[in-house]
Amino acid sequence: MIFKRFIHSLKNTTMLVILPRVFISTFILLQIAGMITYPGGTILDKTTVGYYFTLNFFSDLGTYTAYNGANNFFSLSLFVIALTLAGFTFTFYYLALPQFFKDQKTNYYIAILGTIFALGGSISMIGTAFTPGDLYPSPHDLFANWIFRFFLVTSFCYTIVIFRTSVLPNKYALGYAVFTLMIAMYVGVLELAPSPFLSHSALVFNVVTQKLIVLVFCLAIMYQTFGFSSRKDLL
Repeated sequence: MIFKRFIHSLKNTTMLVILPRVFISTFILLQIAGMITYPGGTILDKTTVGYYFTLNFFSDLGTYTAYNGANNFFSLSLFVIALTLAGFTFTFYYLALPQFFKDQKTNYYIAILGTIFALGGSISMIGTAFTPGDLYPSPHDLFANWIFRFFLVTSFCYTIVIFRTSVLPNKYALGYAVFTLMIAMYVGVLELAPSPFLSHSALVFNVVTQKLIVLVFCLAIMYQTFGFSSRKDLL
């Protein structure tokens, strides 16, 4: 009963519209601040100074020691804050969604499945934050890669339920469908692309595709908030 009341309390404009928008703006600002404070170095060149947008991964911001050997306290702190906020924001956001689809059992179960995988993705975000890649490379890579695998299932599930219902206009299902396709392509990159350690061009390819999928992720969530803000009768 307490859990049900808690879930129902998430069904409001603050949780589904305002908070995601504020978080995405904050996330972008924190990442920019992290890039500005990153001392330097890449996985292929330890002598570079500062953050290179096409040569440094987001995870480089979260290393305990920068690749050039300098202390990375400020960038690491901002990285941890950003991903921890992301994990909690998406946890609450996706916990709130299934209750909109209760009218039809199949849709409700699909939505719950999507939310379960979203929780896995949210935990992976927090796990990525607290496992610096230079100290814990294996768990860091595991968490970072599974963020997208989990949210691939989530986006696919919500594409289906939004198409099958009238909760939101179908253009928002189309948005989720594009999101699903982009994540699927990025998971393909994770599986099939050449290792970024192989060459300069391979590093650029992997870094740029990561930047693109994070941008798509932010835009997809932002886009969905407009769907809920246009249906105030639901909240």
